[in-house]
Amino acid sequence: MWFSQQAVRVRAGRRPDRGNPDGILDWSPGAVDRLALPPLNIQPRVQDEQSEPERNPVITGWRVQSDEGVDLDVTARDRIEWNGGVFEVDGDIARWPDQLEGGVHHVEFNIVRVTG
Repeated sequence: MWFSQQAVRVRAGRRPDRGNPDGILDWSPGAVDRLALPPLNIQPRVQDEQSEPERNPVITGWRVQSDEGVDLDVTARDRIEWNGGVFEVDGDIARWPDQLEGGVHHVEFNIVRVTG
């Protein structure tokens, strides 16, 4: 019941760039790699409204957690599609170790969306 939300990891492709031998990130639809993630627990984390002269952005964040024993192919550079929106991964991915059996116990990370 806790792990019932569906999300998709979106990872940018790379396109050649003369100044960068590794290329640059390419978020165009044909270049990205999409992966359906296993069921997750996604909970509200933060909402912040900032006042700027030209706009009033609202930053909304959620905490994402995998079920016990489930590792996720997600990095800090990825984006997450969930609940009809696209979110940026905010910070590093925490892979909590399983102290008894080794490996990953579960994974946690934050996602944010900025609007306004």
